[in-house]
Amino acid sequence: MDSKVRQKIIEKEGTEFPAKTYKKLVLEPAFNHAKENFILPMIQIHLAHLIMLVEQRIVAKDEALNIYRAIKKIDIGELKKHPYDPSFEDLFFQIEHFLIEEAGDIAGNLHIARSRNDMGIAIYRMTLREKLLNLIQAALNFRQCLIELTSEHIDTVMIGYTHTQQAQPTTLAHYFNAMTDVLTRDIRRLMAAYQTVNRSSMGAAALTTSGFPINRKRVQELLGFEDMIDNAWDAVAGADYIGETAAAVQLAGINLGRSAQDFLLWGTQEFGCLKLASPFVQISSIMPQKRNPVSIEHIRSLLSTVAGNAQTVLTMIHNTPFGDIVDTEDDMQPYMWKAIDCLQNVYGLFAGVLMTMEVNREKLLERAKKSFANVTELADTLVRTDRLSFRKAHEIVSAAVRELSSEGKESLDDFHLDLLNRHAEKIIGRKLSITEEQFKNALDPVHFVRIRSLEGGPSPERMTNTVRERIRQQEELEKWAEEKGKRLKEKREQIEQIFAEWVRENE
Repeated sequence: MDSKVRQKIIEKEGTEFPAKTYKKLVLEPAFNHAKENFILPMIQIHLAHLIMLVEQRIVAKDEALNIYRAIKKIDIGELKKHPYDPSFEDLFFQIEHFLIEEAGDIAGNLHIARSRNDMGIAIYRMTLREKLLNLIQAALNFRQCLIELTSEHIDTVMIGYTHTQQAQPTTLAHYFNAMTDVLTRDIRRLMAAYQTVNRSSMGAAALTTSGFPINRKRVQELLGFEDMIDNAWDAVAGADYIGETAAAVQLAGINLGRSAQDFLLWGTQEFGCLKLASPFVQISSIMPQKRNPVSIEHIRSLLSTVAGNAQTVLTMIHNTPFGDIVDTEDDMQPYMWKAIDCLQNVYGLFAGVLMTMEVNREKLLERAKKSFANVTELADTLVRTDRLSFRKAHEIVSAAVRELSSEGKESLDDFHLDLLNRHAEKIIGRKLSITEEQFKNALDPVHFVRIRSLEGGPSPERMTNTVRERIRQQEELEKWAEEKGKRLKEKREQIEQIFAEWVRENE
């Protein structure tokens, strides 16, 4: 029986590959992504593979030079302008067709012992490693800003919070250093992901390697990969390289988002301790007094986008067959790039916000001086002056604070030694031996910070040493990134040098 619905679908989609909807939904976007991201690594793979085929005496050098000259005629700029051509399934076949037209049928030998499978994975990895290096460098630039902010605010005393409640005096430097250390772990996770990504799939061919006597390690070395994926099935099927990257990027975005939330809160009139520079705020269309911190709001939402796109990558890998499949290839890669590019830009934006904001140090100190957050040190002092157990000292101080709070008194201005002694008499049966001077010193937030000089503490001396160590770490991390980038550049130049020598020999 004829179906009008079926006939309409056939009329809409056509009778030959590719169907119009498939072309619009899949092939065109994939081609556009490929021509923007894959041309250079594809050419580099062509050249490296060709060198190896000559060295292994599989292709003659004069034939290789003809293929090389055809490759050099590829006009990348012009190719990027081309719309998708349905006569070629993808960019690979379009470039292969061009090479055969230029060099003749011999150019078809470029595909000896090679598949779109191993080549495609190598291209994805080469593209991703470049993006990872750019992201790591952006993170390192942001880390340098955090180190400078730590150094600037060693003496900026403020209240630290736990469970969103005032906890203990600390410094803004202590907070910025904590951000630095979280970011350092994010950077190291990205570096570890880079090491996983930077492994060669070339020579795996479709799934089982090849009967030709190729040299997989030589292609690995020429392409700047630091390792080779040994198992050919794993080489074309294993998607955990991008899963590891997605996890590292997602966690980095989540970590940074937590601090973005803090700065939004601290910039409110109620906190009144931060003022963003004019380039990073917007005014209200109706309320003249408003200075909306939209830059940090966008940072927060963009970091959610980073986490979401990274999660999309992980979700697309979930429950897929362990083989060469499109789920882990053309459709998925752009989500990883978007997450990386967005996080990279957020690092730059957040650096601009933090490095240009004004900090009201006086207000932060004044608030700390009045806060009950100082009384931890008072309990510690009672342990030293009166030989009390910490639990008993805690009980005395806590009782005094509870009395003040029950009377609606929320400032240390109302806390006096006689009040403390009154509760001590109730709890231990005697007055305390602590002097008035010791009592006031114990409630001074500057003193509180100064004596927190253990590893990880906020004291000026400890934080100065910490900044010095973080600068040393920065130099090590930047050296790593510089060396990785330099190695990739050297490998690209090495390939060109080999062909330049062959051309001279052939003249």
